[in-house]
Amino acid sequence: MNHDYISRVIDLTHPEKNTIHNMTNEQAEQLLKSGDSEAVRKIDGQFSLISVDGKTIRLARSIGRPLRYFIAKRAEGPNLVVAERIDAIYNYLEAEGLDDQYHPSYTRMVPAHYITTIHLLGCPDPNPVYERFFTPLRNKYPMDDIGKLGAIYMSALYQEIKKWLKNRANSGPIGVSFSAGIDSGSVFLLSYHALLELGENPSRLKAFTLSVDGGGADVQQARQFLEKVDLGLFLEEIEVPSAALDWKKAIKIVEDYKSLDIQAATMNVALLEGIRKRYPDWKYIIDGDGGDENMKDYPIEENPELTIKSVLNNLMLYQEGWGVDSIKHSLTYSGGLSRSHTRSTAPADWLGFESYSPYTLPNVIEIAEGIPFIELTEWKHDKLYALKGTIVASGVKAVTGIDMPVFPKRRFQHGAVETPVFHQLFPKKDIAYRQAFQTVYEPIS
Repeated sequence: MNHDYISRVIDLTHPEKNTIHNMTNEQAEQLLKSGDSEAVRKIDGQFSLISVDGKTIRLARSIGRPLRYFIAKRAEGPNLVVAERIDAIYNYLEAEGLDDQYHPSYTRMVPAHYITTIHLLGCPDPNPVYERFFTPLRNKYPMDDIGKLGAIYMSALYQEIKKWLKNRANSGPIGVSFSAGIDSGSVFLLSYHALLELGENPSRLKAFTLSVDGGGADVQQARQFLEKVDLGLFLEEIEVPSAALDWKKAIKIVEDYKSLDIQAATMNVALLEGIRKRYPDWKYIIDGDGGDENMKDYPIEENPELTIKSVLNNLMLYQEGWGVDSIKHSLTYSGGLSRSHTRSTAPADWLGFESYSPYTLPNVIEIAEGIPFIELTEWKHDKLYALKGTIVASGVKAVTGIDMPVFPKRRFQHGAVETPVFHQLFPKKDIAYRQAFQTVYEPIS
């Protein structure tokens, strides 16, 4: 009698969504199959990949491309399902009559910047093994010249934008999700400069700013920003009524429940719905998501789990969370921006856009991690929060010659709507978001 298990792998991913500049998807998959982390690091771009070598499956992704998996059990052996979304996994299991094994918490998110190796050996299958393919060197740059740090950082971002414009978004209009904050402002100015340098017509570009009920501080800020750089004609305001904002719908689209991310996703859905309604054929959206994480620019005081020492001492804390070996690491959701970037990607996918977040690319993060934050801030919160504007603005000036306006930090969800309306729209307690998330899956759990 043959007791060997037969493993089955179902790949529901979309390789065509990868943006790899230096090789084909097939070549990238072969590098992944080798299990060589140094080789995988050489894959230049934004990707999620899967390789199958007998019963050994390897998965890898950058922040900008989500990737999930679920192992179902069949009589003849394990069935690994790989997809970008939880609902795609469920739909497959339901069609195969395997949905009685399903619960959303049983799905697993592949953590960004790791090779995740799974051995399908039978019952029970062993835990996955994680190996880093991206480990940037921290604090490698000297602190004696802020202008030089900015130039290095923004030059890396600029190169990623140029590659995307040449190899991916090489025709058609390009929209910038634009609040006129430091991140979206730098992305807009660098994209504008790149189009000129590439000999393209800069009129391909638009800066889309969301305004709820005609209010919100971002609209005024966007006007001031673009007027100061004499590019006011690129602004396009997307006005939506507050009644159109639906955080419960955002939960279903993003497949998560973290309050700040759901609030941001709600605004992103509204912005993209407004663009789609106005421009049915629009495809490319570029944004500044990831810029805060790179420069460690979140209010530490708002998170009781964090101190300035934990933020500055841990490699890519905001990008990856506490890490795959920590107690607080979520298997279902990974951590940090590796998890929360669906606030940007999922609404774009849902509405038929192709989104791009150049701040999330390893080549850009690598420069940011090399900035000597501890020496520059001396462990002081105010110095840390001021650092981002100084470095980014000096870098934009070095690359483009433009003096970029810098405004105080404000979250997307707070800038698009007046404060009283915001408090009417969104629950105050995190538990409300968790409960709404659970109701999405009640019929199938």
